[in-house]
Amino acid sequence: MENRAVYVAMGVDMEGHKDVLGLWCSAHEGAKFWLTVLTELKNRGVKDMLIVCVDGLKGFPQAIESVYPQAEVQLCIVHLLRSSLNYVNWKERKQVAAELKMIYRAATAVEAEMQLDCLIATWGGKYKAIGKLWKENWERVIPFFAFPEEVRKVIYTTNAVEALNRGLRKIIKNRGAFPSEEAALKLLYLALQNVIGKWETVQHWKQALNQFEILWGDRIRAASRA
Repeated sequence: MENRAVYVAMGVDMEGHKDVLGLWCSAHEGAKFWLTVLTELKNRGVKDMLIVCVDGLKGFPQAIESVYPQAEVQLCIVHLLRSSLNYVNWKERKQVAAELKMIYRAATAVEAEMQLDCLIATWGGKYKAIGKLWKENWERVIPFFAFPEEVRKVIYTTNAVEALNRGLRKIIKNRGAFPSEEAALKLLYLALQNVIGKWETVQHWKQALNQFEILWGDRIRAASRA
């Protein structure tokens, strides 16, 4: 018996409709694996990616930028918070979490960086790893600041994917072991057909699309014509 991970990619089209772009099964992940996934998506017709929210998987941002060099890579803020709070003892988590919130709830990227510097000044001696984590990933933390608040909620978290994954894990858990990888993927595929049929247009999509048109109008029109 062998445990294998199944990876799911979710996309949103120009009409604001969510869809699952694919399921991939692998015993290992890394830049080479993600490069294969992204190349497959491009060959299947995904012409461009405007902004991609990822949860910090090793090699994933680099693979995205290799296949879609114009794509903005946004690290999931929720995952970044969880990673940060892993360094904090339970008595101080509430206080540190409140200061981290000041960073990602800032009005601008400049203000956010000032809040980060304040956090480092307060906690840098005790929790140096937190400041290092945010500073090293800063260029992939801040893309969502280019958008108004209601649009940021569409961009800065992979919660939609996490919710989908929770549902798929329940299905896998109920079945236990599978005779083959193909059998597991078939079950997940059938489950996805039921889930996708219930999805509605992404909330605040019109506001997001207006911003996308301003920032990436030429690319949107080029992809539509291709």
